[in-house]
Amino acid sequence: MSKENWENNDEYTPLLIKEAEETKPPLKVPNKTLLLATFAACIGGTFQYGYNVSVINAPTKYVQNFINQTWTERYQSDIAAGVLTLMWSTIVSVFTLGGLIGVSIGGTLSIKLGRKGTLLVNNILAILAALMMGLSYPTGIFELIILGRLLIGLNAGIGLCVQPLYLVEIAPTSIRGLMGMGTSVFVTGGIFTGQVMGLKELLGKEEYWPILLATTCIPAVMQLVMLPWFPESPRFLLIDRGDYEGCRKALRQLHGAADSDSELEDMEKEKNNLDQEEFKAKKPWELFADRSIRWQLLTIMLLNSAQQLNGINAIYFYADYVFTQAGIPSEGIPYATVGTGACECITALTCGLLIEHLGRKVLITGGYTLMSICCILFTLTITFQEISPVFPYLSMACVFAFILSFGLGPGGVTNILTMELFTQNVRPAAYMIAGSINWISFFFISMVFPFIVLGLKQYCFLVFMAICILVALYIFIIIPETKNKTFLEIQNEFKTGRKTDHGNNGSGTTLLATSI
Repeated sequence: MSKENWENNDEYTPLLIKEAEETKPPLKVPNKTLLLATFAACIGGTFQYGYNVSVINAPTKYVQNFINQTWTERYQSDIAAGVLTLMWSTIVSVFTLGGLIGVSIGGTLSIKLGRKGTLLVNNILAILAALMMGLSYPTGIFELIILGRLLIGLNAGIGLCVQPLYLVEIAPTSIRGLMGMGTSVFVTGGIFTGQVMGLKELLGKEEYWPILLATTCIPAVMQLVMLPWFPESPRFLLIDRGDYEGCRKALRQLHGAADSDSELEDMEKEKNNLDQEEFKAKKPWELFADRSIRWQLLTIMLLNSAQQLNGINAIYFYADYVFTQAGIPSEGIPYATVGTGACECITALTCGLLIEHLGRKVLITGGYTLMSICCILFTLTITFQEISPVFPYLSMACVFAFILSFGLGPGGVTNILTMELFTQNVRPAAYMIAGSINWISFFFISMVFPFIVLGLKQYCFLVFMAICILVALYIFIIIPETKNKTFLEIQNEFKTGRKTDHGNNGSGTTLLATSI
């Protein structure tokens, strides 16, 4: 029988399927060194962002009282309500300004100092911020809180830019998605930890608020102690620095001797490809003029803006109202809020377990689809709150369902796609653009959302529903699956418009050709 007839014969189809399954890349479990390196990078990186987003909420009244007291002592008169609101808004929002500055310089620092070097130096900002916020009360200078929040925002912006680069560059290709989920897991873990630390049983009492704000130095010290024991990014050492021996040594430490050769071969292929294009690290503005990456750039800009504009902030805004309507007493609401943080943390962990099995595209498309459904249901349940005592509980279920959907898809996969869609010479600049878009969108929604709620009330979720549906359609039509593919393969797929399904057969056979 000819090869063509043999392949088309139904009798042998199971044999072909079996052969394809046998060639599928196995899912490897990270070794201890790789896991510890991930923890060391994340605890002083994205954990700081999550922690400082949530930790400022608990001492709101206490900090405002301190500002009022200090103002009275200085000027012998009470502070005007409008000025107090302005001061508090500045304390909260200056974190965003610091983050935007941090992410704008993070990519450049990661090239000059290396990924690991930048993360270590970045901790100086966190320690200085902790000192300023902790000493604000003893010195009677509330401006130190503003300056401390600016510095910790700068720290968070740099961490959000550089730490994901380090994770994706130390990860084996077969578990790159799992390793990349460390970013999301530690962001949500930071949010949850900040909520717990703000409970009255811990540091949520009035006399403890300076200590609560100063605890941001703890993750920084942990990273300074742990991270120096682990190597610099192997990919950075080889491609950016040309340090072959350093790269090989780092790979052996992180992956083990048995698995380091294949990863080194992939890096050399990418380096050789970049050498042919007169390799140099690109600046952010150069990416906009490069037509070969226009779809990747458009994709990360859309996904990072949608991550903030999809309604997750609105859900948290409405959470207290929903919990109150469901009969939860006011003193119990902080614990219910901690429950939402725990829910998001658990879903991030779940996404990490599923991402190498289901792939990036299924999770993020499914997440946005479920979120759009939750928006409709939440609008209905809020509208009919007074009709039946059942509706407040349905609204509460919608809150948790929305958070679950966000955590399983957009919350985690967005960062991974931002890392995977670019090669080494473009990735830092791409992350600077993506991070800037994310922080600007965060600032925009913080400023505009109160007016949206005032005008549309619960119907604002119909706007978020439309955003979720449009993003889901874009992902489904445009973005290819990136699971089990090297950075070079993903780049070539965008250039040629050909989709190669490595997750199904692992052989590199082109199964579907489309024009992007």
